[in-house]
Amino acid sequence: MTDEHDLIHSPLQRTFSIDGETVEIAIYRLPNTGWTLEVVDRFNNSTVWNGEFATDQAALDEFMKDLAAEGIHALVGIDPKAKIH
Repeated sequence: MTDEHDLIHSPLQRTFSIDGETVEIAIYRLPNTGWTLEVVDRFNNSTVWNGEFATDQAALDEFMKDLAAEGIHALVGIDPKAKIH
């Protein structure tokens, strides 16, 4: 049985800033699984890619590819404290 203490974090994890936005790039896996890519924005909204990556570098490359195609704002959600009318 595995739990969160078994998570293996990639050394490629980092904070990434562009166009006035900052996100945390998390790349991790459990023993005997592929790598998971997760991006967390300043409001603590999380975007997790479907599927697993064979390597941590492949996960980071996918983030960079999606960033170039869609921009950082596609990965930033709304402030949960913002009033919705």
